[in-house]
Amino acid sequence: QLQLVESGGGLVHPGGSLRLSCVASGSIFKLYNMGWYQQGPGKQRELVAAINTAGSTNYADSVKGRFTITGDSAKNTVYLQMNSLKPGGTALYYCYLNDYLNTHWGHGTKVTISS
Repeated sequence: QLQLVESGGGLVHPGGSLRLSCVASGSIFKLYNMGWYQQGPGKQRELVAAINTAGSTNYADSVKGRFTITGDSAKNTVYLQMNSLKPGGTALYYCYLNDYLNTHWGHGTKVTISS
């Protein structure tokens, strides 16, 4: 059974940085892409960034220039470097993995932005 484990969340001041990590373990049919969604309080889950096995990336407009997604397909690991975090950006960040059969989700890691 595939498991995704996120880490790196925490409390950060506005303008600060955090780096999230997600490691996938277990049976993967054929990796297509991995990425991150965020879900703020009372909001829907929204795509933040994704990367595929070819290294192509895409980002939500709101994070372009501030966030960087990288991955290591050999290790089934994806990272999200978040810089210039904005006030009001507190959210749960969920890692996901698409393997041509299913979309798998982690349990989320909380990022709290507060002064």
